[in-house]
Amino acid sequence: MTHFKIYTSYSQLPASWNVIADDDLMLTTQYLKALEEALPTNITLYFVAVFKGETLVGIALVQLVQMRLKDMFRRNSSLSIKAFFRDIFSSSLKGNILVIGNLTHTGQHGVAYLNKEIEPKALLQTIVKAINTLKDKIKRECEKPIQAIMLKDYFLDDPIHNAEEVFKTEKFNRVKVQPNMVLDIKSGWENMENYLGSLNKKYKTRYKRARKKLGDIEIQELDIETIKANSRQLHSLYGNVSDNAKFNTFLLPKRHFYSLKKELLDDFRVFGYYSDNKLIGFYTLILNHGVLETYFLGYDSEHQYPNQLYLNMLYDMLDFAIRNNFTSVVYARTAMEIKSSVGAQPIDMVMYMKHTNGLINRLLKAIFNFMKPSQQWEERHPFK
Repeated sequence: MTHFKIYTSYSQLPASWNVIADDDLMLTTQYLKALEEALPTNITLYFVAVFKGETLVGIALVQLVQMRLKDMFRRNSSLSIKAFFRDIFSSSLKGNILVIGNLTHTGQHGVAYLNKEIEPKALLQTIVKAINTLKDKIKRECEKPIQAIMLKDYFLDDPIHNAEEVFKTEKFNRVKVQPNMVLDIKSGWENMENYLGSLNKKYKTRYKRARKKLGDIEIQELDIETIKANSRQLHSLYGNVSDNAKFNTFLLPKRHFYSLKKELLDDFRVFGYYSDNKLIGFYTLILNHGVLETYFLGYDSEHQYPNQLYLNMLYDMLDFAIRNNFTSVVYARTAMEIKSSVGAQPIDMVMYMKHTNGLINRLLKAIFNFMKPSQQWEERHPFK
């Protein structure tokens, strides 16, 4: 028989937590400590441990998020009829949401378990019980009624889908979300010259042109003291990108990148772009075992287009992955067309969501599909 415990801080987690989180750095106590210390102000963390007897067999990261669900969608700025109804629908989908997973990063970074000890069905049943307990606790103690529950970002081959019976019983809606852009490192790629040799003529020219446009800009890896000293500038550059996004569900605090570097050390890397000794852009990476996870980045508008900073960052992330023997680069979602031009492919993902109002929940999938933006982008095919 399984049972659960709910924790409110990484410091309370059982000693065996990292044994379960072994395959995902972003579920380890080191990462959770950094996240807890530099969390967006509208997110609160909870942690669920699933036990079989006295043995820890599963874990889940839960985030209480204060948001409007309409902010999840890329909104059209035009005053179209669809945009008008989108705002009407989304007005009923605002408030506090429980997310099983990590809203600050694309991918399934919310659940892990020992598959030899517990099956997905039993795991999910216990997690749902924990979520219902947490929902009641938050409403009672914090006076924050929960509007919706979400399990985010599962690839189609994830074993969690074997618990379909639980999702149906609990009335969760399965909805398709924007794909995750992933570039698998090909065998034989030992450096960027090998990568360049695999491109067709058009994209080989594109690569060389982008590199040339960097000009005298220098790229340097930032150590922890440099990150700390430049926290304000890093946050400002990140804000340039974040503020121009068509949706925002959170804003990272200024100390976020420093906190991750302090806790993750060499598993978190920051690279800065300098023009005349001035920091004009940066990108960050999380080294998640054999997978290179791209994280947040930033740049100033003055240099972005003339120097093709963003495209060069994508190439530099790939360069790092090849030189350090990673199996793949997870470029995440957004800017999918330019990422596909580098070689990343869209991998379909789904999430499960449930509104606590029964009537709205019955309509939720249709509402979600209505509000979801059409993917008007062309996948590129840069390889020979």
